[in-house]
Amino acid sequence: MSVLDRITIAGYRSICQLQFKLKRLNVVCGPNGSGKSNLYKALRLLARTAQGGLPKAIAQEGGMPSILWAGPRKKGPVRLLLSAHADQFNYEVSLGLPIPGRTAFPTDPEVKEELVWMGQPRRKGNTYFERSLSGAWVMDREGKRVSYAGNLNPSEPVLAQLREPHLYPELSILGRELQEWRFYDYFRTDPESPLRHPQPSVRTPILAHDGVDLAAALQTIREAGDAQMLEESIQAVFPGSVLHLQQDGCSFWLELEVPGIERYLHASEFSDGTLRYLCLLAALLSPVPAPLLILNEPENSLHPDVLVPLANLIRRASERSQVWVTTHSQKLVELLAEDPQAKVMTLHKVEGETRIVGQGLILDGDPD
Repeated sequence: MSVLDRITIAGYRSICQLQFKLKRLNVVCGPNGSGKSNLYKALRLLARTAQGGLPKAIAQEGGMPSILWAGPRKKGPVRLLLSAHADQFNYEVSLGLPIPGRTAFPTDPEVKEELVWMGQPRRKGNTYFERSLSGAWVMDREGKRVSYAGNLNPSEPVLAQLREPHLYPELSILGRELQEWRFYDYFRTDPESPLRHPQPSVRTPILAHDGVDLAAALQTIREAGDAQMLEESIQAVFPGSVLHLQQDGCSFWLELEVPGIERYLHASEFSDGTLRYLCLLAALLSPVPAPLLILNEPENSLHPDVLVPLANLIRRASERSQVWVTTHSQKLVELLAEDPQAKVMTLHKVEGETRIVGQGLILDGDPD
């Protein structure tokens, strides 16, 4: 599993150009409007380069004209740059608008350039894959540049279009790493939420992004994960309570035994905070570590007293996965910052541009 060393984003909404190093635990904070959501969304787009559906994801944001940097621009073509640098690979994709008049989809992205290389700095000899408007090349087993055999959709990165991954093992491994990034930012807690109703009883080592398989995910942790930490984390927030998994045929649902109440509470009766905390437990205690686990405002709906056990869970998860947390909670920031492997990045706006407090704009050298 690769460990990310650095990410570069340029030309996305309020982010003109931003590069930052990563540690095992990364915490992003800042005032409203500083660009936290834009940075989070840019990471989702970077994952989409391998997961597929990048044009649709951009269309849902209003298309390329809506997501491109809207501030002062230098002369030349307008580009969105997404780049990830890890200990085993480097990946970069540059997206722009299609040439006017050539397509009926003028707001779709067009891949202008795409690169995969090993080591630093990038050279012709360590570049495994290179794509431009004039074609695509890949390094063969003898170290020679040959034309890439696939017919590439101009709107999708190559990582989402591999049809014969065995022919391109390096691209396949890189794509799989990005596909396994996990994002958790919204768990439905309304009365009709699937979390409050019976769910299919299927072994679930990885919680769905929206938590719809919560009951099965928690039971899987009990059977194949850190059951002791799960119980300790429940006791830390609900002292004396017992979480029960009920089953009827092929369905699971959750019930909570609470001291002083003579019947079990059904999931339909759980508070919003209880449901969210249980979802975070399932995400952070997954038996299958993620290369990158990204939590967006995990403190939402949680009582301040819950932040201590939550921070302990996040810090523990960062021992198995690289973790990214975006938060409004200063208390959570302080708790996470106690970890020696934590890096806190505070965002602010400078003339409409998102920047990291205390860091200049770095695109060629290494950030501090």
